Amino acid sequence: MGESDRYLDRQLKKIRLGDDNNALIALIGINALLFVSFGLIQVIYYISKSGGTAFQYEILRWFIAPAKLSSLASRPWTVITYMFVHVGFFYTLINMVWLWVFGSILQDLSGNSKIIPVYFYGGIAGAVFFVASSYAFPQLKDQIEYSFMLGGNAGIMAIAVATTTFSPDYRLFRMLNGGIPLWVLTLIYVIIDFTGTADASERIAHLGGGLIGFVFVFSLKRGYDWSGWMNKIYSWCVDLFNPDRPVRQNQKIKEKVFYHTGGQKPFVKRPVITQQRIDEILDKINQKGFNHLSDEEKSILEKASETDF
Repeated sequence: MGESDRYLDRQLKKIRLGDDNNALIALIGINALLFVSFGLIQVIYYISKSGGTAFQYEILRWFIAPAKLSSLASRPWTVITYMFVHVGFFYTLINMVWLWVFGSILQDLSGNSKIIPVYFYGGIAGAVFFVASSYAFPQLKDQIEYSFMLGGNAGIMAIAVATTTFSPDYRLFRMLNGGIPLWVLTLIYVIIDFTGTADASERIAHLGGGLIGFVFVFSLKRGYDWSGWMNKIYSWCVDLFNPDRPVRQNQKIKEKVFYHTGGQKPFVKRPVITQQRIDEILDKINQKGFNHLSDEEKSILEKASETDF
């Protein structure tokens, strides 16, 4: 462990529950809000004696992903909306607990900007695998007219596998004989998920989500960040309503300095270390991860750890 790592262990600020732009809390909040909204609508249908069948046909089917391609073509937005639709209190609660467990670890390891993209990629991959498996297997194709999928399981599976791929040796409950490896928790989650999923096409969909979570981190470690375009669009949308947004310059300015060395040592640029500068670097790590720091920013952390700033 280098000096910068020791400094990070001592000074790095965790993303807390009430922090602004906490992607994990936003994701859980969206799922919870839609669960409550659909629950209230369902109660209204039962009070009006329309029944659950009317609720499913008139409301729910416009938000959940059908297995039949012709139905999916008539409402393509369900590839996105289905992963935020949960029906049943305990089903929703368990999913949100797993999302919190794996999402908080991924947030600590890679920053705040990877959780939502991984969830979206996993959900979309889940929908693709769900439809493909429904057509690929004859026993599933016979039921394709009435087959549909809802819930965030594929997205959560993507986050679980991505987190484990990112750091398989991550330890939980370190006070218990050195801790429990993260891969053990992931294995338990996969077993529980497959045991509670009755439909074979949904199991395949969840596997698709897990696969995309692995590929996401595999590509990230090789310099390909699939979340970049999503974060750019999000930042652009936020900047539209932010009067204090930073002004970006399109042109880069080159400065040329001519001087006589006269046998003197070349000029070495030394960063000015201030508490504000350190806080900015720590915020950047929280948002994007340590690997996105420039050499100068890493040098500042090392210098601060040496001087115990």
